[in-house]
Amino acid sequence: MEIVDRETARVLAAKTPTERLQIAWGMWRSAVRMMTRMLRAENPTWTDEQIQAEVARRMSHGG
Repeated sequence: MEIVDRETARVLAAKTPTERLQIAWGMWRSAVRMMTRMLRAENPTWTDEQIQAEVARRMSHGG
């Protein structure tokens, strides 16, 4: 279970819905970039298509 601490909740509550979406989108993009780099390092023989498929699988809670 993930719990947001009070200070983080206060900061997020003060943001507009658009600002919160911008934050979430930035976090999503960052996670995709990090996972892509990690998978490339761990699987140097994989094609770009294989990397993208694995990133998509993992980001969609596929494991």
